[in-house]
Amino acid sequence: MIQIVGLGLIATFLALIVKEQKPTFAFMLVVFVGCVIFLFLIDQVYEIIRMVERIAIHANVNLIYVETILKIIGIAYIAEFGAQITKDAGQGAIASKIELGGKILILTMAIPILTVIIETVLGMIPGT
Repeated sequence: MIQIVGLGLIATFLALIVKEQKPTFAFMLVVFVGCVIFLFLIDQVYEIIRMVERIAIHANVNLIYVETILKIIGIAYIAEFGAQITKDAGQGAIASKIELGGKILILTMAIPILTVIIETVLGMIPGT
């Protein structure tokens, strides 16, 4: 965590210094450092995914549902990352559209899970 914070702080100071002379370079530095920080975290994300899959296997949960939930979480993070970069570039309207797109994709992917939940609840109600 110290490496990530250190890298972020150094990039912030450099971006502030460079921004006055070359705003384009400052923005590219911010995007590059954001991607590097994301790459730092890839191993941890991979371990989290494996751990969730192991738990699902032990709990006899259908892996299709777990994979769908993990995809939904991935979409949320990617949409947030893209929207933040777009906001940093001063394009708030485009950032809002990225967030909307992420929300619509999440809703679309969640429909099969919601259907199973509703069917399960209806199956528990007597007389249906």
